[in-house]
Amino acid sequence: MSKKQLRLEYKKKREVIPAEQIEDASLEIANNLLKLPIWEYSYYHLFLSISKKREVDTQAILHILQGKDKNVVLSKADFKSGHLTSYLLTDSTVIKKNDWGIPEPVEGIEIPPNKIEVVFIPLLVFDEKGNRIGYGKGFYDRFLSSCTTEVVKVGLSFFEAEKEISDISPQDVPLDFCVTPYKIYDFKNL
Repeated sequence: MSKKQLRLEYKKKREVIPAEQIEDASLEIANNLLKLPIWEYSYYHLFLSISKKREVDTQAILHILQGKDKNVVLSKADFKSGHLTSYLLTDSTVIKKNDWGIPEPVEGIEIPPNKIEVVFIPLLVFDEKGNRIGYGKGFYDRFLSSCTTEVVKVGLSFFEAEKEISDISPQDVPLDFCVTPYKIYDFKNL
């Protein structure tokens, strides 16, 4: 199916997930992340969930990262340029929802993309080859393209993989892993 068709279908699927199921599934995803070979790194980029869009709740992942004494990096979106600026999460970081309801740091210590080693990526749907579909603005594809080629790209999804996304473009950056409540997909070792 095409990106447009899949985006519509999965937005509808997420809209009907009960809040309790989102909480339970998000915790399962966080627990499954512990099985990945990604915990020797220092800098982890995490998104803060948009609750009204029923995204995977990343609070448990944040607690895991902090418990392992990792550097957590959060982004601020610039909708004019289409780029993300990354900031180190510290005790003094002020988080505020932007006009689109995205929780993000107001300001802070900027971290260059080439310093980030693992990126947890929000998505609507992904396929068996590691291709992903987000909301269609291309923020993460541009951001990932500015990271090193060694950066580990981990998608988080409530749903299992689709067979194929039919209209992938050269700008689309594939995942290395995708973690669901039930399964870990490893696209690095296909």
